[in-house]
Amino acid sequence: VQLQASGGGLVQPGGSLKLSCAASGFTVADYGVGWFRQAPGKEREGIACISSSDGSEYYEKSVKARFTISRDNAKNMVFLQMNSLKPEDTAEYYCATAIGSVCPPLQLDSMFDYWGQGTLVTVSS
Repeated sequence: VQLQASGGGLVQPGGSLKLSCAASGFTVADYGVGWFRQAPGKEREGIACISSSDGSEYYEKSVKARFTISRDNAKNMVFLQMNSLKPEDTAEYYCATAIGSVCPPLQLDSMFDYWGQGTLVTVSS
């Protein structure tokens, strides 16, 4: 079972990036999948999740209306489109699978069991 996040990089404030989370060894369509981030010196925080049961999307307040989570079950991938990026979005971003098909509360990262390697997003001019 493996998850790999990619798509990070350096972007100017106000810019956009699309992160990808590729799954192997299991079917991502069977699980809720979340995106998390950890900024230097800060705790990891959950920012988005998409359920597999009904496709419901959940967002942390600071990214709602700027970020969009989506999935492509045929490709076994989940994405995070990030728009209107701010310097405070700078962090290592991770994807993780929920224990079941429904997204748990984003603050309960213990309810996510498989974690991928992160991808670094830097928002700076």
